[in-house]
Amino acid sequence: MKRNIYLVRHGQTYYNIYNKLQGWSNSPLTDKGKADARQAAERLKKVHFAAAFCSDLPRAEETCQTILDLNEADSTKKPIVSPFFREEFYGVYEGTNMDQAWYLAGAPHGLKTFQEIVTKHSIGTAKDWLHDADPFHHAENNQQYWQRMNQGIQLIRDTKLPADANVLWVSHGNTCLSLIERYGQGKYDVTKRPDNGSLSKLIMTDDDIKVAFYNQK
Repeated sequence: MKRNIYLVRHGQTYYNIYNKLQGWSNSPLTDKGKADARQAAERLKKVHFAAAFCSDLPRAEETCQTILDLNEADSTKKPIVSPFFREEFYGVYEGTNMDQAWYLAGAPHGLKTFQEIVTKHSIGTAKDWLHDADPFHHAENNQQYWQRMNQGIQLIRDTKLPADANVLWVSHGNTCLSLIERYGQGKYDVTKRPDNGSLSKLIMTDDDIKVAFYNQK
């Protein structure tokens, strides 16, 4: 089994402009965000997608549908939509300024920014610390996040597709980072979110996932 996964981050939203954690919340795509989706579509219009996947959050669905609507290679017309593919859930910090949220997560450990946490530890540690800092403990920790996301990855594996199929996966900033940290063999900078509308490529086989390239626009 081999899947060529074209991983796209959704287009810009208003929360992206305002530097807010978005998670399971949603704000609309901006005009630039809609253009991000069209630019990704233009880049991918000659690629035949046997299947497409995205989360059930509107910013991902709209971006994904735009790419499929503008495709010229007789691709699938609709994505498989699942909550398995949602962004990390930030709990009480949903809609919070990102810098403030990561400060509250990292400060008890002597680190003040997401970049500092990830540089010294990992994105997984950042998830765990945000969960700990959430007074409700609703924010997903690393284990909870991957338990959910692994179900999405398994859904892609289990979907019956032709050999060497091309698959579109429209995702989210932290999720793209988390995938690249997990499968990128330390070759990529995961301290900063990828660009809205950017393209990465993963090669999925029966027992592995490898990163072909990351965050191209």
